[in-house]
Amino acid sequence: MSVFMDLNITAGTDKAKFQSTIETAAHLGYSTVAINYVVEGQKKKQLIPTPQPLAELFETFPTVQGKSRPIKVLNRLTVVATDASHFRPTNEYKNFDLLAVHPKTDKLFHAACMNYDVDIICISATEPQSFHFKRSPVNGAIERGVFFEISYSAGIRDPTMKKYTITNAVNLISVCKGKNVIVASGAEAPLNLRGPYDIANLGLIFGLSEGDSKAAVSTNCRSVVLHGETRGTALGIIHTMKRPKLPTEQPEEEIPAAKKAKTDDGSLIV
Repeated sequence: MSVFMDLNITAGTDKAKFQSTIETAAHLGYSTVAINYVVEGQKKKQLIPTPQPLAELFETFPTVQGKSRPIKVLNRLTVVATDASHFRPTNEYKNFDLLAVHPKTDKLFHAACMNYDVDIICISATEPQSFHFKRSPVNGAIERGVFFEISYSAGIRDPTMKKYTITNAVNLISVCKGKNVIVASGAEAPLNLRGPYDIANLGLIFGLSEGDSKAAVSTNCRSVVLHGETRGTALGIIHTMKRPKLPTEQPEEEIPAAKKAKTDDGSLIV
C-alpha cells in the first residue's frame, strides 16, 4: 500500500482550524504532512519564524485512515525570493525538516536549480509564471535530487488561479518530463484538502502520466523527506543489510573432504 504525503499545510494562527486541517489530512489517508512557514524575502528585515513545538498541537496525534499509526508531522520553511540576498541559509534554517524556495525571477530560478541547498522549488499557482522554464536548470535540479512543487488549493478557491495553476504546471512538466514533481495542497483550511487519489487524477490534467501522478503524492514525497534528512546531516544516509548467501556457496562443514587441499604439514586448506 502506498504511503501518501502532503508536504505543504500552511501554518496558521487559528489553532482549532489548524488542528482540524491536520485531522482532515489523516482522515483522507495522508501518512505524513509538513507544516509550511512562509517567509516573504522582499521585506527589509527577514524574520525566520520558530516552528511551533509539535507537542503543543495535539496530546495524541490523529490516526491515519486505514492504518494503525498516527500521522507524522514535519516542519518546513519556504523562502519567497525576489533577490539573491533573500535566500541566506542561517542557523534558523536548521530548525526545519524541509527547506523550500519560491524564486520569482529567471535568474533566481536558475540559481535555485543549480546551487541552492534546498529540497523543494515552488512554482507559482496564483499568477502567471514570469519566466519560461528552461531545460538546462531543470535537469540540473533533477540531477541534484531537488523536486518541483505544484500547489493546488489556490485553484480550488479561485477560477482564475485555477487557470494559472494548470498553465504553469503544464509548462513545467513539458520541460521536466514528469520527473521530480510533487503535488501538495498549500491548504489553509480543511476544505482546501483533497484525497490523494483525487490529486493523482489532477496530475493527469497537469500532463503527468498515471504512474508519475501517483508518485507525486507518494514516492516522490518520500524522496523529498529523505533529501531533507541528508541535507540536514550534511553527510548522507547509509542503509546496510546482510548479504544473502548465494546458492553456490557452501558452509565449510558441507564441503566434501575430497575437495579440501592439504598443506605440507598435513593441515587442510578449504
